[in-house]
Amino acid sequence: MDQVAVLTSTVGQGPVPPLEGKASAIDKDTTLPNDQEKVAVGKPDESFLHDDISEEGHIIRTGRDAADHLLSIRDDGDPSVTFRSLALGTIMACFQASMNQIYLFKPTNVTISGSFIVLIIYFIGNGWAALLPRGDHLEKRWREKHVTGALPFYITLAKFINPSAFGLKEHSIAAITASAASNGAEGISVFTVQNLFYDIKLTPTTVILSTLSIGLFGYGLTGIFRPITVWHVEAVYWTNIPTVKSLQTLHWDTVRDSKPLRVFWYCFGGMFLYEFFPAYIFPWLNSVSIPCLASMNATGEKGAILTNLFGGSLSNEGLGILNISFDWQYITSAATSMPLKLQGNYAIGIVVCWIAFLAVYYGDAWGGRSLPFLSTSLQTAEGERYVSTEVFVNGVLDKQKLAQYGLPKLTSTYVWAMIIGNAAIGGVIMHCIIFWGKDIWTAIKNSRKGVFDDRHHNAMKRYKEAPWYWYLPILVVAFILGLVVVVKEDITLSVGSFITALVLGTVVAPFSTILYSRFGNGIATNQLMKMVAGLTSPGRPVANLYFSAWSHSVIAQSLNLACDLKMGEYLKIPPRAMWLTQIYGTVLGSFINYVVMISVVNSHRDLLTNTNSGSSAWSPAYFQSLNTSATTWALADYLYNKNGQYFIVPLGLAIGAGAVILHRIFVFFVPRIGRVSTSDLNLPQFFAYAGYLGFNQTQSCVIFSILFAGFFTQYYLRNYRPHFFKNYSYLVTAAFDGGSLFVLFILSFAVFGAGGPSKPFPTWWGNPEGNVDHCPNIE
Repeated sequence: MDQVAVLTSTVGQGPVPPLEGKASAIDKDTTLPNDQEKVAVGKPDESFLHDDISEEGHIIRTGRDAADHLLSIRDDGDPSVTFRSLALGTIMACFQASMNQIYLFKPTNVTISGSFIVLIIYFIGNGWAALLPRGDHLEKRWREKHVTGALPFYITLAKFINPSAFGLKEHSIAAITASAASNGAEGISVFTVQNLFYDIKLTPTTVILSTLSIGLFGYGLTGIFRPITVWHVEAVYWTNIPTVKSLQTLHWDTVRDSKPLRVFWYCFGGMFLYEFFPAYIFPWLNSVSIPCLASMNATGEKGAILTNLFGGSLSNEGLGILNISFDWQYITSAATSMPLKLQGNYAIGIVVCWIAFLAVYYGDAWGGRSLPFLSTSLQTAEGERYVSTEVFVNGVLDKQKLAQYGLPKLTSTYVWAMIIGNAAIGGVIMHCIIFWGKDIWTAIKNSRKGVFDDRHHNAMKRYKEAPWYWYLPILVVAFILGLVVVVKEDITLSVGSFITALVLGTVVAPFSTILYSRFGNGIATNQLMKMVAGLTSPGRPVANLYFSAWSHSVIAQSLNLACDLKMGEYLKIPPRAMWLTQIYGTVLGSFINYVVMISVVNSHRDLLTNTNSGSSAWSPAYFQSLNTSATTWALADYLYNKNGQYFIVPLGLAIGAGAVILHRIFVFFVPRIGRVSTSDLNLPQFFAYAGYLGFNQTQSCVIFSILFAGFFTQYYLRNYRPHFFKNYSYLVTAAFDGGSLFVLFILSFAVFGAGGPSKPFPTWWGNPEGNVDHCPNIE
């Protein structure tokens, strides 16, 4: 999920005393070591509070800076696991998992942010506390009349259902449960592809057991790798900060006394009113392109070139150069939360991506000039759609059909994206080893001694930890569930390949998570997994997809759960409460994601299978990309061997690893160039963005706005307005997230077809047919 609280109006008062008699069973299972007395409830460590309130001018540059000067360690000791928090968590798990699954089918994959979920739970939780009989109020009145004696049943029941005011930790537990449920959206993608593109029976048993296996195995890995992926001081998970900030401000401040909270609500309300325009009434605001307006009547080759360069309002339209988006739902607080060094790598990578795509396409690399400029779908030599089901009968290659239909072709831009994507994977493993290896090893040794640099983790020592051996049974159960699917269901994956996938995911997971925790952005490992699957399951694209699910999706699940686990430390949620709710959310999400996926696929099958770009409401691009990759790697013997047309793609791994080694040598001899540290160039991140647009992960029209928002916040505000940066920037962007996504939720079910037929806004200049940015429509 996605904060911090620099205490303002409340900090001088110190923490609120804990609510007596309200802790849950898990909350009561705590210890208070002697060396942690300073962070006991009601007795904060004064040196920590000094950092929070007296160093307003401190500039936040590193993870340690964020831990020491940005994030408060205040802990009011309020209960976390209650009937109310679990009920709200269940409701919001259904909502968030459903929305994230739906938006995998959208032209731009919008993630339902933590800030948005926090606001919904805040309204419902406070309504619950206000409208139902409050147990603490009933008990107080009863005690005034009866000094002794057992409480009547109706008061005991009220205390169970509605114990007291809606607290920060209850709120957090509900939000984290919802987040854990939504993490399964990516893992279920393999079944979506199978349903859309292959004539292989898909049963609920296969989907649910597989998704449970993927989710639980990922969580087991999270627990094992916590010392380096969660407890390390540099493991900040920067996108957590707006959510934590929102939670703490909503519960610690009051509107009357807190200017930050008033600003939060002003920004939320303003964005809520505005977002209806770019999202529905006036979508041109999402893709403002002066070059497109100037060339809107161009035709032929000239029009195609202009659209390739400047178009960006739809998936696969163009590179979006000079486009500006005024639609916050696509910019989000994630853009402003990332550290400045990531912003720099993003900017450099995108510029290289633009140059490389134009070079490989117009230079006719890999014969791609006759194919579409941007597309992840398989093509015939004539540029038509390659129907993979014709050569893969029941998910297995038919060599006679392959000889009849020929080998598929890939667009040159997609080939480049795959090469550079593999370079990112090879680079991330090498980068973690040779740049951070010593630091990681030190962290492992210190964790065995119980020594940690992160004051937030030290503050958590008052609670009993969920020991590492709690996570081992989870791994065993997840393995058994997956094994049952592989043995009993017709998924074309062998037991040996299944085990290989889990081992590979286990090896890569910590490297990917470490990079994400320090930079706020990870590296997609799909290409590596599909390449290995091509070796273990040749000629079997469905097996390739399942291999990726039990490797890449396991890694993604582990990373997301580690992110939430770190947020639990920021909010001082007892570790055993986190263990329980994350498992519950993961299990619940498996069922929800299946139901939503089947509903969307059955309702929009023709659009998702028979078009390249889909529509402005639904897009098959994400699933086409997965299928294309699985199919081509299933044909690895024909496409990627030394005589194959795309043999350079697997070499990307070695290219990335070698480049990082050369970079490390360069950093040793040239540690700085002027004021810039040469180690701030992170080649895995650079590589990822240098091929970013080839995978259709976003509408390209939003790139410039994302970069502008990120540099303005992380460079200008952080360095020249540090007080505003610490106290307002995360709150303002979180409020923007909440306002825009509230509108998106309303529109999704009212007019975008998530709850019935679509109701497009009438066509006019600001909502034209075809390319919304008015770039030439080229067939």
